Amino acid sequence: MQVIVCEEPGKLAFKEQEKPGIKEGYAQIRIKRIGICGTDLHAFEGTQPYFNYPRILGHELSGELVEPNGAQGFQKGEAVTFIPYFNCGLCIACRSGKPNCCTQINVCGVHVDGGMTEYLNVPEYSLVHGDGLSYDELALVEPLAIGAHGIRRADVQPGEFVLVIGAGPIGLGIMEFARIAGGKVIAMDLNAKRLEFCRDRLKVDHIINGSTEDVLARLTSITNGDMPSVVIDATGSLRAINNGFQYMAHGARYVLVGLQKGDISFSHPEFHKREATLMSSRNATRADFEHVIASMKKGLVQPANYITHRVSFNQVIDEFEGWLDPANGVIKAMVEVD
Repeated sequence: MQVIVCEEPGKLAFKEQEKPGIKEGYAQIRIKRIGICGTDLHAFEGTQPYFNYPRILGHELSGELVEPNGAQGFQKGEAVTFIPYFNCGLCIACRSGKPNCCTQINVCGVHVDGGMTEYLNVPEYSLVHGDGLSYDELALVEPLAIGAHGIRRADVQPGEFVLVIGAGPIGLGIMEFARIAGGKVIAMDLNAKRLEFCRDRLKVDHIINGSTEDVLARLTSITNGDMPSVVIDATGSLRAINNGFQYMAHGARYVLVGLQKGDISFSHPEFHKREATLMSSRNATRADFEHVIASMKKGLVQPANYITHRVSFNQVIDEFEGWLDPANGVIKAMVEVD
């Protein structure tokens, strides 16, 4: 079978590998769709933490279950996705119901080889039923679950102002689930086209261009002087993360979904006087996946909004670098595997 390997930053290559055999505890999926996410793009750039080369990328995946191998309740031939954060089941995080931040976690396409391939073996426990969704929709469940998990961490309440910094695919998912939770969403980005997408496609009421507007003045105006009680970073930009501390209301929660390699810094007195809460949000849980699927089925999320570029598997190498250019307007590139 063919696979696409990121051999080093800036270099993807087609390789031939043997189709994986069936082994105990693992199901086999014939990959049908591969969503390209920020993790893949950052790995290609060489800026992704927790990453080693060479690596087969890809963790936003869907496909046909060709071998359930005893996975309870699953049938050969059904459409599935899976939770790509493989956990140990034994550590303190797993024992506490937080397998998404397992101390020994292996994220598909990051710590272990991922889904830019024709066939992939995954742990049986990671399988998720397609529940009537299309392959396109199922490949979008994982990135949307990241957003759903961030909103669950923030414990967004109806009527709260929720500032989402970063209108990339993850940020858009955060906005969607903030809206579903009843929050009043404020989208901030530096890219005018992405902000137009938030307004026109996601119906976000408030947008702020951080490169052309006085952010503090706009937030003060929008919130009637209160400032947002939830701030969520989805940029992974050190500057954006550090700036986010000044946007919080007193008593606010600040959730870091985006990830970067450096140290964050902020004024302790300003943070302390707000009695603010700072937390990270890593990956997602099965409950988040189920919430996303249910929201899709209810029509609360429209997956078709996200897919702006579509290519076949054999076009990936030629097209991949172009997806890094903001001028190309990529929200979600979807790869079709024959």
